[in-house]
Amino acid sequence: MNKRLLHEIRHIHIYLAATALFAATMGLLIIVQARLLTRAIDGVFLKGQALAQVVSLLSMLVGVVIGRAILIWSNSVVAAHAATTVKSSLRQRLFAHIQALGPVALSKERSGELTTTLVEGVEALDAFFSQMLPQVCATLLIPCIIGLVVFLTDALSGLILLITTPILLLFMFLIGTLAETHTKKQWGLLSSMSAHFLDVLQGLTTLKMFGRSHRQQETIARISDHFRKTTMSVLRVAFLSSLVLELGATLSTALVAVEIGLRLLYNQIPFSVAFFVLLLAPDFYLPLRTLGTKFHASMNSAASAKRIYELLDTPVASLSASEVAYPEGQPMPTVRFQNVSYTYQDQAGDERQALRDVSLILEQGQTIALVGASGAGKSTLAHLLLRFIEPQQGTIVVGTRPLETIPVQVWRRQIAWIPQRPYLSHGSIAENIRIGCTTATMEQIIRAAQQAHLHEFIQSLPCSYDTQIGERGVRLSGGQIQRLALARVFLKDAPLLILDEATAHLDEESEQVVLKSLQTFLKNRTTLIIAHRLHTLREVDRVVMLEEGRVVADGPHERLMAQSPAYQRMASAYQRKEAIWKLPSGVC
Repeated sequence: MNKRLLHEIRHIHIYLAATALFAATMGLLIIVQARLLTRAIDGVFLKGQALAQVVSLLSMLVGVVIGRAILIWSNSVVAAHAATTVKSSLRQRLFAHIQALGPVALSKERSGELTTTLVEGVEALDAFFSQMLPQVCATLLIPCIIGLVVFLTDALSGLILLITTPILLLFMFLIGTLAETHTKKQWGLLSSMSAHFLDVLQGLTTLKMFGRSHRQQETIARISDHFRKTTMSVLRVAFLSSLVLELGATLSTALVAVEIGLRLLYNQIPFSVAFFVLLLAPDFYLPLRTLGTKFHASMNSAASAKRIYELLDTPVASLSASEVAYPEGQPMPTVRFQNVSYTYQDQAGDERQALRDVSLILEQGQTIALVGASGAGKSTLAHLLLRFIEPQQGTIVVGTRPLETIPVQVWRRQIAWIPQRPYLSHGSIAENIRIGCTTATMEQIIRAAQQAHLHEFIQSLPCSYDTQIGERGVRLSGGQIQRLALARVFLKDAPLLILDEATAHLDEESEQVVLKSLQTFLKNRTTLIIAHRLHTLREVDRVVMLEEGRVVADGPHERLMAQSPAYQRMASAYQRKEAIWKLPSGVC
């Protein structure tokens, strides 16, 4: 079992203490029940007492049975509350940690696998906390109490119980180790299968277009069959464990019965003592047998816990901040990058330096275009501003204050960002626009849509702003998705904007209309545009060109065209691309 999982007991120590109390009380009631039953049978069948004389014993016996039933029910309720408490706490911590890691740190993970871990993985811990832990308490206490009473009553029978118990525990350990290996493999396959299913669903349009969906059916069938075989191997080990424990407990009980029977035959032990010990022997081994069953039921808990704590142990970039309040609702001061470097490291340990000693100034109220080839470091620079990652060397200063001293949530409220592929969630158009400001009124949402020139289109829909757009905006065109993302920006009204070619998916006419709205909106705001079109470079205050993680050109477009050969080559490449985009349909 994952040792880290045991640390979660600190959240449920009261529940665990109650479980231990229930187990100890259960052990005592088992002994009382056996004693009452022994006295009743001994009195009626051997001492010739009338049935009326043992009615009080039988009444007490019924009370003990009812008491045991109440204890079992109470133990189940307490265990369920304990499991719910741990799962709720762990799920919140895991979700908060995943959010803190951010999109850059999670870019190597598969969404389906993360979803399985967050939902099914945490839920799999229920068996450990609601079944395994209570049974461990019962196994530690009940056999000890019964064994002590048996040893004090009949030392020879107590010695047999003492000898056979370690043998059963050894078998349980050996088979449990084998089961753990198979269960980890099963959990890994389940996570991979979930991730593959999600990949197939998200790429279904592409698969259908290229006629590859039938191949995915074969792949899913193969993965499912592999998962079935692995599950069956886990069940085989579980059944083997049950067989061994049942057989071992039965033989041990039979051994006690044989030695008691032989001694009873030769009058070496009273009947009442022999019958009392014989009644207690099965209850002595029962917690051990049940523990084996609960252990296999909780094996998924160990496998899922390993993955959960791997995610929780993934280091988060330091987001420490001082207690000094940051002034919100004011113009963005000058932002300075001072010798900033950042290096990515993949799972194999290979490194790729994205930024190398970058020094850059984003003047207050300026519009700056960031250009460069793919992999030059543009997105890394934007992620640093968004604080998805932190500089490994150098510092970013906002006004006179280092960025790292500003609370991250406060800082992100000062930024509006439009990625090249905005994400739309399943819901209404109004809900998706309101992401820009969760407290916005309907009037503010409509005003933002009008600024993005999306209002007329929305009005033409059957349900207007309540129209459901589907996951990732499946019912909208690329240009409509981009304008909806623009509406979010207008609604947020942040002093710092990061735009990854916000008009990339618009036709020429719509682009001109939106650009006019943007020009009005960008006044007195600090704006960083990751540009991919030449005409964008002509309309900004400055252009910064990155090449292999370094700033190789910085200044107005006209001056760079006259002085920088690298910038000239890049501008020519942009011009050729735009010429190809504008070719009539069918011309190659």
